[in-house]
Amino acid sequence: MVGGGGVRTPLVIHGLVQAAQQLGVSHLSLFDIDRDRTEIIARIGREIVRKAGVDFCITVTSQLDSAVEGAEFILSSIRVGGMSARARDERIAIEHGLAGQETTGPGGAAMALRTVPITLLHAKVIERVAPRAWFINFTNPAGLITQALTTHTSLRVVGICDTPIELFHRIAESFGVSPAEMEFDYAGLNHLGWVRRVLLRGLDVTSRLLNDEAKLRSIYQGNLFDPVLIRTLGLLPTEYLFFYYRQRIALANQERAGASRGQELERMNTELFRRLAAESPADALETYRDYLQRRNASYMKLESAAGSAFSTEKQQTDPFDAATGYHRIALDVMTALLSERPQTVVVNVPNHGAITDLESDDIVEVPCEVSRYGIVPHRTGALAESVRGLVLAVKAYERTAIRAALESSARMAELAMLEYPIIGQWDLACDVLNALMRQDREYLGYLV
Repeated sequence: MVGGGGVRTPLVIHGLVQAAQQLGVSHLSLFDIDRDRTEIIARIGREIVRKAGVDFCITVTSQLDSAVEGAEFILSSIRVGGMSARARDERIAIEHGLAGQETTGPGGAAMALRTVPITLLHAKVIERVAPRAWFINFTNPAGLITQALTTHTSLRVVGICDTPIELFHRIAESFGVSPAEMEFDYAGLNHLGWVRRVLLRGLDVTSRLLNDEAKLRSIYQGNLFDPVLIRTLGLLPTEYLFFYYRQRIALANQERAGASRGQELERMNTELFRRLAAESPADALETYRDYLQRRNASYMKLESAAGSAFSTEKQQTDPFDAATGYHRIALDVMTALLSERPQTVVVNVPNHGAITDLESDDIVEVPCEVSRYGIVPHRTGALAESVRGLVLAVKAYERTAIRAALESSARMAELAMLEYPIIGQWDLACDVLNALMRQDREYLGYLV
């Protein structure tokens, strides 16, 4: 795991424990530049392994080449600059009259410009040491980073995100059935996708869902979308479309709350690691579980209703045993990549004609047949007219942002922000980028 000191790493370890026999796991190496934090995460991971009685070892290293040598799977989930960079990005966005969010808007652009150079440096090491490993990218903005890796490296790359499967599960819950009884026609880009058709036991129930206000409200955490908007689109957007379709609402709620999600999580994470460092492995595991339950319960509450991550509300389900989430999609993909029989999973891969509106090498997020023989995207056809322009504009922004990073060009970065629909104004693009660069010389100072 590249970025093995991340707060979601114990969830992945739990998933690996559950699938240890199926995957043949013998060794998990955690690579991170923050050795002390990663050792804390490793202690929790070893407690998970001990409690499960599974025999595989967890090691910690700050040397990428030794971490990836011999690996069959490399999961990358890094946050260049840490949570403080996210919090700063989001604050700058709010100061410029835009919602603060880590993967969309100015925050997403800054994250991309900060992350592309580091990810490509990692890729050079992996190309040399573990060229046949599957590189599973969870690093955000996941679609853009996967685009950079696919276009500019020779690695076997697939991008993953738990957002689509989470929406599928919530739709199934609204019908009171298992997701296995339903089929979902889904297409788009990462954090910019839509469910277009829903089948229940082979019967098209899309209209039934679109005309049921209670169901529409139940499938999103918080009051994200007006049911009239969803019915007008005739599509079910993933949650991140909130920052496109209701940008002013998100900004107003952040201003009312006096913070962004990143600022609250920075404070939560600081307190979490302070406690974990002083606790036994068993106590640390329970503290971590409690943290996840509070974090998950507060998801999207600030942006949609000016709620706080510091409320006493906790997610009722055990995050380790949840049917969806960060670890589930990672395990689904790894399991499928070892399977003879193809399994359908929504992942981020080169388009290759799946969405007819996009170029062959554009990274898209669509259902794919995944097996040990590779990844084949489903043909999903043309995008709806109501979303085609947005998707094409965001894809243009992604390509220009990658070019800006490769060329170390501030001018290209300004153009990327101009192309990005959330920003979309030259003066604003220049002002936002200057503010981001001024306050992050370490990771954005390379842009000239």
